[in-house]
Amino acid sequence: MAKYRVHEAGVARAHERIEARQYVLDSTWTEVQPGAERRNAYLERHSWQEYAQWHLGLCEGAGEETKGRYAFAYGDLRRVHRSALIACVYRASEWHHKSVELAAHDLLQHLDVVAGIGDHE
Repeated sequence: MAKYRVHEAGVARAHERIEARQYVLDSTWTEVQPGAERRNAYLERHSWQEYAQWHLGLCEGAGEETKGRYAFAYGDLRRVHRSALIACVYRASEWHHKSVELAAHDLLQHLDVVAGIGDHE
């Protein structure tokens, strides 16, 4: 199984997008996550660094400018999706990538506070 570590630049960018209210609270991640065609189109207009910032995990050993390097997407290449963060928490937990799981969990909690979801104190 591949090993992943937290992509700090991706976490920071997700946090910035949440603070800027660039998020979607109600979506079905399997329906809105960017497919290969959309990711390719994004890479035609943006740098690998910008593409990388849409991911919370880095695959150890994968080449820098390859899609296999980046995992745990948290948005649609425009906005953070709450459903994507939930999926990241679930997948990272399932695959035993604790640091990515916790980073996604923290972002989910932050999003909920910013959006006024739940009973945060």
